[in-house]
Amino acid sequence: MTPSRPYIMRALYEWIVDNSCTPYILVDATMEDVSVPEQYVKDGQIVLNISPTAVMDLDMSNDAVVFNGRFGGVATDVYVPVTAVVGIYARENGQGMVFEPEDPPEDDPTPPEDTPPEPSGKPEGRPSLKIVK
Repeated sequence: MTPSRPYIMRALYEWIVDNSCTPYILVDATMEDVSVPEQYVKDGQIVLNISPTAVMDLDMSNDAVVFNGRFGGVATDVYVPVTAVVGIYARENGQGMVFEPEDPPEDDPTPPEDTPPEPSGKPEGRPSLKIVK
């Protein structure tokens, strides 16, 4: 299955905006391919306001969050891979979600020939869910 993070991010973004709040994303700026203004990065992270009034051409695809924003009055193109988004929340009340780190995608999903196939059917163990307030 494809990762659920981009779908959850888009849903939370819509929910935050529909409730007249300001959507912020927390980004791990140390990850590969992140393109943000370095002068605003603190402790390897940056908080970005992605509200409709703060950015232009926002695109939250399954791969990345892309937009044009103003930093210190200077228009800047921003590119954040979805895997670099640590969380999305409303500025006004902190409601939102923090994501677990994801393993990088494998280049070749085909297992090596000497690897036995994975068993089909019901996965073992209990699923783990977190309560988000």
